[in-house]
Amino acid sequence: MVRIFLIGYMCSGKTTLGRAFALKMGLQFIDLDWYIEGRFHKTVKQIFAEMGEEAFRKMERKMLLEVGEFEDVMIATGGGTACFYDNVQYMNQQGQTVYMKADVDTLYDRLEIGKTKRPLLMHMSGEEMKAFISEQLAKREQFYAQATYVFDSNCLESREQIDKSVEELRQLLGL
Repeated sequence: MVRIFLIGYMCSGKTTLGRAFALKMGLQFIDLDWYIEGRFHKTVKQIFAEMGEEAFRKMERKMLLEVGEFEDVMIATGGGTACFYDNVQYMNQQGQTVYMKADVDTLYDRLEIGKTKRPLLMHMSGEEMKAFISEQLAKREQFYAQATYVFDSNCLESREQIDKSVEELRQLLGL
């Protein structure tokens, strides 16, 4: 039985690497945000807007507890999932956790491409966004650092880099 949780900041590559890894290893892939959207028939953005962050985090926790019971699964969590309740401890208890660690410049480049889909970032200048990412990472590092493993996710821009990263992650996890 394999159960792997990917944690880390938004756009750190959790979904990109998670999906490729799951496919290669014959695991089910679950993106927790997509799972929530499918169950509640609303986007995460809509849930935040209608119910607020606290209600979303409770919903997220409930869905994490649900998917955390699945077997032979790779779960990409939301960027904040690890930072609330005892979610990191729960994930560590249920399986292996991997902190997808990317530097501020890499995260900025990835977020800049889709920033219009992220209400928090859409009106920020480049420097404001870099400062915001840096500040958020500093706050969240204490949670992300509790993962069983740390994986450098800066190089996920091409098919070759993704394939190489899948193999590196397989070796790291001993699978």
